[in-house]
This record gives sequence, structure tokens and C-alpha cells, in this order.
Amino acid sequence: MTNSESQAGENRTLSGVFILVGFSYLGELQILLFLVFLLTYLLALMGNLLIILLIKLNPSLHTPMYFFLVNLSVSEICSTTSVIPQLLVHLLVEEKTISLMGCRAQINIVILAGLTECCLLAAMAYDRYVAICHPLRYTTIMSGQVCAGLMGASWLIGISVSVAQTTRAFSLPMCGSHRIHHYYCDAEPVEKMLCTDSWKNMIVTLALVVLFVLGPFLLIVLSYVRIISTILKLPSVAGRSKAFSTCSSHLTVVTLYYGTSILSYLKPKLNSTIESDQLISLMYTIVIPVLNPIIYTLRNKEVKGAFRNTVGKVILSCNRRY
Repeated sequence: MTNSESQAGENRTLSGVFILVGFSYLGELQILLFLVFLLTYLLALMGNLLIILLIKLNPSLHTPMYFFLVNLSVSEICSTTSVIPQLLVHLLVEEKTISLMGCRAQINIVILAGLTECCLLAAMAYDRYVAICHPLRYTTIMSGQVCAGLMGASWLIGISVSVAQTTRAFSLPMCGSHRIHHYYCDAEPVEKMLCTDSWKNMIVTLALVVLFVLGPFLLIVLSYVRIISTILKLPSVAGRSKAFSTCSSHLTVVTLYYGTSILSYLKPKLNSTIESDQLISLMYTIVIPVLNPIIYTLRNKEVKGAFRNTVGKVILSCNRRY
């Protein structure tokens, strides 16, 4: 093959399938990873479904905070389910491929779920701000219409940005290798394949991160500055402790989610490796979806109480049948 033919082959728009390199370098250890990821995925799925079910079945949890938590669980189920089942299959087979449309759908869902989660965490921070700083006006401010609007806006932002981003990326010609050194179709490695100027792609990505990732984070920080200021003015230690306890679960989840985001975006690009990138991505796609239900269950008295009541009702119902 001549140099011109080789270059023409490299610069053509990719139209078939992508090869996901994934964890191929681990060889036979992929079987062990399969078992670990399968167990973790089932835990994430059951944990988030349990949260949704508990909130649905217990009227005491029909409040704005738990309304947003249901949507947060749905977004995490979407995110992890778009990635992990395919990863499990690829850990067992030699040919680790994904179609162009499958890759596009995967990127779309991951971006959608991630941005929606950022917005929902900001909405939950605003809910805590109103509950602590304006308790007498809480039911008026956080009405059902306002909660529905915040929820709708969160999903609308996630859907709009993800569709726009994937449509832009996949409408451009792609060059070079069709091998993706990741275990799923992530936006960053796919954008590196675009034949267009990489600086333009970086500017677009940076603008989206500033608006829809750092924007909600700034709202969360401002909310907690006001919350902490208000709590510190409370006269009793018991009152301050109770106020802080209502925020602890949300604050833990925010720290976990944005801590991972900061690590992902601020890590030195020159020193990053495939293994480190995959490890950070695993935090998003499987570790955080497992930990969030645990955090909201173990660190929340209302959810623990609802869980005990639900289990008690199930046991009582079974005893009556037999």
C-alpha cells in the first residue's frame, strides 16, 4: 500500500464499528473483573430501585428533597445501565466492538445522566437552603409546581446538551484508528478522532463544563455558605446538630460527585494513563451509583425509619397469609 493510500484510509470518516480496548490488557483477570462488576452493578441497581420504592410507598417521604432523590436515582440507573451490561459482555468475549449508533447512544445517555445529576444536586442544595434559612416559608417556596419545574429543567438541560453535543460530534468526519482505549464510548476519546481543529472541540467542551457542571456547583456552594451561616447563629447545640444532620447526606454525595469531577478534569493530561482514566470513570459509572443509596440509607433517619416500616408491613402481610 502506498503512502497516499494509507493516508486516505486513515482520513476517511469512520462508518462501521469502534473497538473498545477496555481491560484487554488484564488477560484472564477479566473473568474476576466480570464477577466484581456484575455484583457491583446488581448492588447499584437494587440500591437505587429500593430508594425509589421506599419513597413511593411511604407518604412521610413525599417531600421535595426525596422527590429530587427519586430523580437522582433514576439518572444513576440510566448512567450505569448504559455502560455496565455491555462491559460485562466485553469482559467475556474477544471481539469488543460497538456500532457507531451504539457509541452515539452511549455517549448521549452518559452526558444526559451526568448533567442532570449536577442540576438535581443544585436543586437539592436549594431545597436545604430554603428549609434551613426560610423554614416558615418552606412549603410556599418549595411548592409542587416549583419542584416539578426544577426537576423538568434538570432533565431538559441534560437532554438538550447531550443531544446537541453528540449530534455535533458525530456529524463531523473522523480520522485515524477506530480503537478506543476505554471500556465504553466516552466523549473525550471520540472527540480526539475528529478531523477538525482540536482547539475548537476543547473550547466547546470547556464552555459546557463551565455552564452546566461548574454553574450548578457554584449554586451549591452559595447555598451552603448561607446554610452554614444560618446554622452557626442558632442558639442551641442540639439545634445546630439537627440542622447539620439534614444536610449531611446531600453534602457527602456532592463531595463524592464533584471530587471525582475535579479529579477527572484537573488531572495532568501528560501524566494521565489509560488505567488512571478508567479508574476515574469507574467512580462515575459504578462506584457512585452504589454508594449514593447507602449514604442516603445509613445517614438518614427518615429513610431508615421508612425502611423499617416497609419491612415490618411486608413481614406482617406474609404472616397474615400463612
